[in-house]
Order: sequence, then C-alpha cells, then structure tokens
Amino acid sequence: MTGKQVRVLGAALAGLVLLTAPATLAMPRYRLIAAHQLGYDRDDPLWELSRTVMPCTTCHLRPQGGQGWNAFGDSLRAGFRAEPGAKFADVLYSVLKADADADGDGYPDALEFYARTLPGDPQSHPAKPVAQLQAEFEKAGGMAQYAPKK
Repeated sequence: MTGKQVRVLGAALAGLVLLTAPATLAMPRYRLIAAHQLGYDRDDPLWELSRTVMPCTTCHLRPQGGQGWNAFGDSLRAGFRAEPGAKFADVLYSVLKADADADGDGYPDALEFYARTLPGDPQSHPAKPVAQLQAEFEKAGGMAQYAPKK
C-alpha cells in the first residue's frame, strides 16, 4: 500500500468510528427513561452520551453494569416481579413512591435521586439533613415530579 492509500484508509476508519461513537456511548434505553423521568436531562445538552448523568452503579454493583445488583437495583427487580409486564417508568415510580431507603443510609430513594446521589450505595448520600432535603423536594414538586412522562 502506498502512503496515500494508508492515509485514505485511516481517514475512512476514523470517520466510521466517529459515526458509530454516539450509538456505542449512548445509555441503554432504561437509563435514558430514568434520566428523563428524574429530570437528570435538564442541565446537560449531551446527557444522552454521558455515563455520569446516570451511572450504571445507580442499580448495579459494577461501574460497567451487568450481573450483580445493588440494593436499589434489587428493589426495581422486585417491582418488576410484582408488576409483570409493567413499563420501566411505572415500576420506577412505584418503587420511589414506596418511600423506601434501599441502601439503609437514612435517606429515602426519591430524596437520593433529588440530591443526585446513589440510592443503592450507603456511602453515597446527600450532605443535607433529611428534613431540609425533604422540604426542598416537596417545594420542587414532590413525588409528582417523578411521575412517568406521558
């Protein structure tokens, strides 16, 4: 191959990588739904490509997701068992309305989402006291703000 052919081939491969990157980096569908439902999409125009908007560790034990669920992920799985065939957004809302504290850190799961901490990780919890955070949450719309978008 000549130098020119190598450059053309390299440019074509680089273009192919750039064209497929958004699909490769995009969040799985259920994370997209949750991020939108919880309002995580409001502050970042590239939220659909960001793994920090709603990390896998929201529900999984490992940063890359896959097998192994944390306490909040187990709550969602139990919600699906209780409501077979339900849509993800409805199950998420039901789990949050239960006002449970999956990770046992003293903050209900809905408040953890409001504060942008991880409801399945006891080491990740809001810095504000529960009462103050609850008041802010209610002022912002309370649980109704997490109702499934129709």
